[in-house]
Amino acid sequence: MKRAHLTLAAGVAVAALLATQQSASAGSAGVAGPAADTWTGTWSASPQSSGDTFDNQTLRQIVHTSISGTSVRIRLSNAFGSGPLTVDDVHVAQRASGSSVVPSSDHALTFGGQSGTVIAPGASAVSDPLSFSVGAGTDLAVSLHLPTTTGPATTHQTGLQDNYVATGDVSGDTDLTGARTTGSYYFLSGVDVVNPAAEGAVVALGASITDGVASGSNSNRRWPDDLASKLNASGRTVGVLNQGISGNQLLKDGAGQSALNRFDRDVLDQPGVRWVIFSDDPINDLTSAAPGSDQLIDGLKQLISRAHARGITFLCSTLTPVEGTNGWNADLETKRATVNAFIRGADSGCDGVVDQDTATHDPAHPTRYRTDLDSGDHLHPNEKGLQAIADAVDF
Repeated sequence: MKRAHLTLAAGVAVAALLATQQSASAGSAGVAGPAADTWTGTWSASPQSSGDTFDNQTLRQIVHTSISGTSVRIRLSNAFGSGPLTVDDVHVAQRASGSSVVPSSDHALTFGGQSGTVIAPGASAVSDPLSFSVGAGTDLAVSLHLPTTTGPATTHQTGLQDNYVATGDVSGDTDLTGARTTGSYYFLSGVDVVNPAAEGAVVALGASITDGVASGSNSNRRWPDDLASKLNASGRTVGVLNQGISGNQLLKDGAGQSALNRFDRDVLDQPGVRWVIFSDDPINDLTSAAPGSDQLIDGLKQLISRAHARGITFLCSTLTPVEGTNGWNADLETKRATVNAFIRGADSGCDGVVDQDTATHDPAHPTRYRTDLDSGDHLHPNEKGLQAIADAVDF
């Protein structure tokens, strides 16, 4: 695919390019309801492995939507399970506050017409469509009962959201009295909506900066959240799907599967995906195994090629400053600069550039964060810095 000769600051041309592309959508075979290509993701979390288990417990998990819809479905993942996962009595409702839901909004979800489903290890499941009014930028509560021992749970560790675990089957209860809280998500990997005005979804693929580390819990101030708010305020209907994993790398499995290994599941298979913004994974490659910049560039080229093969626009992000962190040295800085120069170059294959580096660095000391954007660890931006990153994405 020919590169658009611009950055996202000249976003009108990017929008014209995007409008010509087909959307990719993941659907549920054999499920009655809207056609698969009408579904757009409004929320997502990338699956990871864990050693946590559940047995005869209810999970009530809070998701913050990016776009509205008239129908809803959820996606459940047993990607890292060691055996079949049984789920029953699944509900969706508008969240009131804490673990409480609005009673009149509570509805049971079905799977192939049944009240529950069994998900094989490594597999996923999609609920049947439900006519349900979903607002943009609002909280939904998804409750599911796990009647038997789950084995190792598929999770998203850095949820930055209070979710709730209660004993027994209480999915339909308005309040979960005595529930414990957890900051992670379990088994829930996506929420999709039907919205005829939706232009598609943009997937933010990255590591801890994308995952929202250094933003407040329950604040929905990750930069993809800020981007969703910005798009909604501008009148655009674009689902924003956060597929960040704290500690993730481009080339090597560790904190989750590498970007190369999870790209199909976490990007290409997302409902309605039309754009991907690849963000901060290579920072973790540089600060851990320290591969050469040529290896990182080759990995980036592979992702670009795979996206283009599916008609998806690939937006590359420059790497933010890291001076001041443990392990920083001149060699690491040279590699970061080389990767950023490649991304900004006309022959990179990127369809646009989100210049996170320029948005966050100190003009007087470009290898460091601006002081007012630094969380204090010199690696992660604070909420103001995350907003600056969202502002660098201009459709």
